[in-house]
Amino acid sequence: MVKAKARHILVETEKECEDLMAQIKDGADFGELAQKYSKCPSKANGGDLGEFGPGQMVPEFDKVVFNGEVGVPHGPVKTDFGYHIVEITSRG
Repeated sequence: MVKAKARHILVETEKECEDLMAQIKDGADFGELAQKYSKCPSKANGGDLGEFGPGQMVPEFDKVVFNGEVGVPHGPVKTDFGYHIVEITSRG
């Protein structure tokens, strides 16, 4: 079974998500932004979600993590929790 590792930043609005994406693209540190802005408890670890397999996360999240390019931020990804920026750190 394929496993992936990812980190994310969870915010309440699409605008917040887009603003943070712009900062990341301009060179801001993903982990630092996660610690400062994310609404998820994973923010304590820079947004790191650890390793997981397909079906362990909500479908919108899974779709990005198991199909998106590794090592680049993806977002906004809308789920019932809010808007995410997702970075796949490894997959295999």
